[in-house]
This record gives sequence, structure tokens and C-alpha cells, in this order.
Amino acid sequence: MLNPIEGEIFYIDKPLKWTSFEVVKKVRARLRKRLDVKSLRVGHAGTLDPLATGVLTVCTGRATKRIEELQAGVKEYVAHLRLGETTPSFDLETQVDATYPWQHITRELVEKTLQEQFTGTIEQVPPAFSACKIDGKPAYKLARKGKDVEIRAKTLVIDEIELLECGLPQEPTLIIRVVCSKGTYIRALARDIGVALGSGAHLTALRRTRIGDISVDDCESVEHLIARLETEEMVSPDRAEQERLEQEREKNRAMARQRKAEQQLRREMRKPRQSQI
Repeated sequence: MLNPIEGEIFYIDKPLKWTSFEVVKKVRARLRKRLDVKSLRVGHAGTLDPLATGVLTVCTGRATKRIEELQAGVKEYVAHLRLGETTPSFDLETQVDATYPWQHITRELVEKTLQEQFTGTIEQVPPAFSACKIDGKPAYKLARKGKDVEIRAKTLVIDEIELLECGLPQEPTLIIRVVCSKGTYIRALARDIGVALGSGAHLTALRRTRIGDISVDDCESVEHLIARLETEEMVSPDRAEQERLEQEREKNRAMARQRKAEQQLRREMRKPRQSQI
């Protein structure tokens, strides 16, 4: 039985072109209607760009307090890169703004560059088209207005990076697998890989395949979750509140028992010991 008010965690395979907030909004609306409540806390643990798919963790009720903990998990991505072209957003959200030679790049050079320059601790400047705050405003809002955006580099950890497929020399395409820390922008990684190869690059597709121990195989589609929320049994708001109060009372009783035991122990320790004959 689901208890969205006490807290549930849903693992969703985010569809292409949906924002993470749109997924949250869809889940919140369905739960509010089903529970007949005016408000319900729902949030996600780690934004995925609209052009990315894969694991998106959605929390409800008191489980939203775990968002920071869930966001901290190691993430795995599979990214498709196109060499020789760049875009302002480093992906397909914007049009190509520059082209570069790529014919000098070989598979061997790519593998050497990935292992030597993009494994371990690295410095990365997030994209201007990102949610990073500049004077309290998201950078992407300034970038879309054509304003210059300056963002400081961040220290990140790339645990693993692997070349899965290479279209060279026929096609300037790469598919890589990346295991990385929180805060890594794979779009920015694509940009930096292009520069390191003496060319340019941008993302053409991105899929988050794992967060912590949760893989994309453990996820359900938005449509499947919404259908499940229509039919699965749920704890009513009144019952959820009663259970919360009972848990709170039990917690208080346990604390009172602990204090009583500690007081008894202190009294025993203050008693004078009888001399042994």
C-alpha cells in the first residue's frame, strides 16, 4: 500500500523532451486528485535536461527530506557525441555555431585522451545554458537573452570513462560511458573532450543509466506510474496523520524510557559500595 504523504520514492525513466519539473508536476497532480488534498510535497533528486532520458528519482511527502542524500549518489551516463561542431548549449537545444576539422582524430587518440585527461579529479566550467545561479538568477535565463555568462569552474570526480563506440574515420561520432560525481555536466564534458582532441564537440543524445544502486532497468515509464497511481491502494491523509502521531508518541516513549534508564544508572553509581570482607 502506498503512503505518499508519509513518503514514497519513485524511479522513473524520464522521456525525451520532458523537463524534470514536468514529470514532478504530472505525479503531483495525479496524487493530489487521488488523495483529494490541496497540496502535497513532490520533488526530484537530480535534474535531467529535456533532451536527456533515463533515471529520474521522484520523492513525495516526507521522503523529500532525503533528496540531498539521493542526489549524492554516483551517476552513470551513456553519451553520444558529434565531433567537429559546437553549439552554444553544447547539445541539440541550439544550432551549430562553429565547425572544426576532425579528420586528424583517431580511435587511439580518443582513448588516450579520455584516460589521461578525463579520469579522476577534474575542473569543469558548467554550461551557460544551465541552472547555475548568477547573482541569484539561473544562468540559462541570461544566456537565452544573449547576455555574457561567466561561471566559475567546479571540481568534480570522473570515476570511469569508457569509449563504447567510435565512428571514426568514416563518421565523427563517439559513444561514451561516464561514471561521475554529483554536479557533473555531461554537455560540458563533451565540449571539453572536443577541445582536448583539437576540434569541437557537442552532445547528440544522453541517457542516465544509473544513480547509486538504481539502474534504468529498475525504472518505470511516466505512463505506467500514472496508471499505477490510479489503481494502487493508498493510505488516506487522515490515516497517514494518525500513523505519524503514533510514531511520534512511540518515539517520545522510547526517549522517556532511555532517560529513566540513564537516571537509574546514575543513582546506582552514586550509591556507596559495601566493603567486602
